[in-house]
Amino acid sequence: MAQPRILLVDDDPSVRFTIRRFLASNGYDVAVAESCAGAMEAFRASPPDAAVLDYELPDGTALDLLRAMKEIDPLVPLVILTGHGSIDLAVRAVKDGAEHFLTKPADMTALTVTLQRALQHRRLLRKQAVAAATAHRDADPFLGVSAAIRRLSELARKVAASDAPVLITGETGSGKGVLARWLHSNGPRADEPFVDLNCAGLNHELLESELFGHERGAFTSATASKLGLLEAAHRGTVFLDEIGDMDLAVQPKLLKAVEEKTFRRVGEVRDRTVDIRLLAATHRDLRALVDEGRFRADLFFRINAVPLAVPALRDRPEDIPVLARRLLEERPALSGLSLSEPAIAALQRYRWPGNVRELRNVLERAALLGGGTVLGPDDLLFDRGPRPAAAEESKLTLGELERVHIERVLRDVGGRVAAAAERLGIPRSTLYLKLKQHGLSVPKAGRDV
Repeated sequence: MAQPRILLVDDDPSVRFTIRRFLASNGYDVAVAESCAGAMEAFRASPPDAAVLDYELPDGTALDLLRAMKEIDPLVPLVILTGHGSIDLAVRAVKDGAEHFLTKPADMTALTVTLQRALQHRRLLRKQAVAAATAHRDADPFLGVSAAIRRLSELARKVAASDAPVLITGETGSGKGVLARWLHSNGPRADEPFVDLNCAGLNHELLESELFGHERGAFTSATASKLGLLEAAHRGTVFLDEIGDMDLAVQPKLLKAVEEKTFRRVGEVRDRTVDIRLLAATHRDLRALVDEGRFRADLFFRINAVPLAVPALRDRPEDIPVLARRLLEERPALSGLSLSEPAIAALQRYRWPGNVRELRNVLERAALLGGGTVLGPDDLLFDRGPRPAAAEESKLTLGELERVHIERVLRDVGGRVAAAAERLGIPRSTLYLKLKQHGLSVPKAGRDV
């Protein structure tokens, strides 16, 4: 983590030199300015963790800066120094948002203690805000007993405390975003912002504006300056989902932000600095995209410092019972429901092309359409997609192929067992036996009496 950044604003060079040297010797990164205009430029270019402001400045007072800085960052601690202290002025400054009011010549020890307390209070407030905003989304990405999920848990816990970029791979719906949020919450930046963006479907202009922000007049619809997500995540974590879909033209700018901690807003000519940890995720094969020229090799190697692969749900069927039960416990729409053993067996036999997200949908659908508090196989309506490709079918066992074919025929004949048995060339009794073996249910309208 970077040193706390302090913005020191004073028009007296000797005061700036003395305070800057003392704060730097105590572990602070100090930026300086000598006017209100210079202070606001420095504040916008690289947001400080706190600011120390001289009251009398050539182009205004610290009270002018208080209001302007608090509009940008309401939580930033601001300490005012003045050679003309009065109770009325101190009361007014604190009322306008100053953290503390000190008279010159400043006692260096008192100033350091004031900054330490102010920064601790700021961290507490930000932690509370982050916790309130994310409490409803907290989830455990390692639920289960499978070897695959245990291995993922071990690797993730080793890299959580690191500040290195992490590339999370896995199929759609497998829980990549849940893992990213866990890494942030269990890492050194847990008290700082977590900002996420899905890169899929965003064109060059929109993606660049969302990530880096833009200045007023940068393009036709830019009627005001906009803060980018990188700035919003300063000192925290940026999670870029589906980074494999990122426009090639934006990738060099992202690489510079990750490597050099600098970037420019759209329509701006000066660099801004930012301190972030990057987490990225994709369901694509980025190495193949690099070979095809659709993803930059240098960016790939930078974000792939620590790769984590989330296993597909079908590859860990032993985890399905605990996942399903947890979903039933956590979702208000599913409270009070449970799964029968045959229902659990049916869930474990299904291939889950949509992974955990699809499991959640199936359970919610069962809760909505089911008639009791215990869900059985008949209540589970799976998302039957298009026929699997030959390459996918070649991976199925003979029993799985039989199940897929029976499901397909039943669907084609509207669930009528007699018609399905005739098309399959087997007696109805044999079909009923196979339906039971595969955990398949038949709509009531299709059952033979």
